[in-house]
Amino acid sequence: MTQIESKSVAALATQPVGVPKSLYPERTRKLRDALLEGLVERDLAIRLALLGALAGEHILMVGPPGTAKSLVAKRLHLAFSDASYFERLLTRFTVPEELFGPLSIKGLESDRYERLTSRYLPTASIAFLDEIFKANSAILNALLTLLNEREFDNGTRRERAPLVSVIGASNELGEGEELDALFDRFLLRLHVGPVSSDAFRDLLGLRGQSAPDIAAELQLSEDDLKAVRDGAESVAVPEDVVVLICALRDWCAAEGIAVSDRRWRKVVKLLQVSAWTNGRGSVSIWDCWLLQHCLWNKPEEREKVYEWYSARVGTSATMDPSRLTKIVVTWEGKLHADRESRSQRRDEKGRLLYCGPDGSPTLSQSGEFRRKQGNADLYLAPESARTENGIEIRDRTNSGNGFTQSQLDGLKVKRGYREFVEFRAWSERTRYLNDKQNWMTSSGTFEPLMEPTRQKRVYIERRVRDLREIRSQVVAYREQLDAHMRSMQADIQTHLWVSPDFAGPATAALEGTRREVEGLLQRVDDLWQGFEALPCESEDFEFAEEAPNPEIDADTDDGNIEEHDDEE
Repeated sequence: MTQIESKSVAALATQPVGVPKSLYPERTRKLRDALLEGLVERDLAIRLALLGALAGEHILMVGPPGTAKSLVAKRLHLAFSDASYFERLLTRFTVPEELFGPLSIKGLESDRYERLTSRYLPTASIAFLDEIFKANSAILNALLTLLNEREFDNGTRRERAPLVSVIGASNELGEGEELDALFDRFLLRLHVGPVSSDAFRDLLGLRGQSAPDIAAELQLSEDDLKAVRDGAESVAVPEDVVVLICALRDWCAAEGIAVSDRRWRKVVKLLQVSAWTNGRGSVSIWDCWLLQHCLWNKPEEREKVYEWYSARVGTSATMDPSRLTKIVVTWEGKLHADRESRSQRRDEKGRLLYCGPDGSPTLSQSGEFRRKQGNADLYLAPESARTENGIEIRDRTNSGNGFTQSQLDGLKVKRGYREFVEFRAWSERTRYLNDKQNWMTSSGTFEPLMEPTRQKRVYIERRVRDLREIRSQVVAYREQLDAHMRSMQADIQTHLWVSPDFAGPATAALEGTRREVEGLLQRVDDLWQGFEALPCESEDFEFAEEAPNPEIDADTDDGNIEEHDDEE
């Protein structure tokens, strides 16, 4: 949304809510239903045409011939008292005189270029222009001014036109840059097709095209239109609706659906009229159902806008599932990082611990490691050991390579004065292998003994406090959503302009949103429990400020921690 437009919408959102004092909802409902008498599957066309007229907007109906487009226009004309009606089929050869009236002969005699506009488009209240995209350049500029400003340049005079609404019709959309401006003048757009198979029998049962008898007390006057439009200006546009429109604008841009700034401003005014005529002082999320009929440039885009809107009928300005999901994912990342964090372990006095040769904790940073060949431990050869061939082994370290158990088993050891026996059969074999003096070792540095990081208690408490706040927001949103669902059926069924069949998709969308919120609530609870379960420092834990005392280390056997008696 542009900066100017954003300010305009924000200003509307802060206006005081004006409650309509008229009986327009019931009166308009009766008028709408009366206009529908004798029509088959043209409910939506009548709804949009009547709403457009109340808002001072035009509607374009695109569809094949014979789909009652002109009939909708004639029915709309019946909704107004003392309203003139104009209808014309445009072709490539249509001349301005056919729309705006013939030139005045008396005016020409007086050197004035003026038209006789009586009973032509400049003096019409309701007009039906068929095949409107066939308008040529000779009439296009005057038509654009008439549609937008409700003014007509008649010679040197600019005359005010009483035009309420134009119903444009076309079998197909126009092509060409010169028609883009004309297309943009029609805020409401509706694709009209033949009746469905289910309604075809009802169509065959119609007899003639008799016009309904609209009671005079239902018909709208100029004062009625002014009251509607003045009242609509006081209707507030809440933040929820502003957020939805801003998000929809971004989505349209991403989808390549061009919507002018003028159209966005008109959309907001249309929503205000929708709310006011329904007896409300604030635009609701249900009024935004109309957006699908305002923003498409190709008929197939309407369905895309509708699906986008349907998926968001459960969102709010301050909270929506996508925003909540991002928050929860961020917190899940924090918990994962804390769980994966590792720190060097300390003893009860805060001294750093290392992993000794046998895997046990030690305060020593270095010491003797047992050497291995692969996974096999290495040993020194027994004294006076010989090979199988009887050759005496003079180097017990085997040139620093040592011997594995299998290699030792192949040696012979002295038993008695002259007798030798194989190592594997030697009665002292087990004792020899367990004696550390016979192990091959080498000096090295011990690895720090790591453990999951112990978090400070204040850190965990802060995380839990933040999650408690997030959970309360999710619960509040769930309650708001439940209230939204309870009122939804009544709101849609009684809405003047929203089709009642939207209740099904709206219910499904809201239920899907609620399931998503329930899932997020469970994830927040899991996060809460996860942070509470993190390893925590004890409150009396103190870190050693100095390096471990070598004398203390010397009291340990092979660097392993042992209990020491403090008394000497």
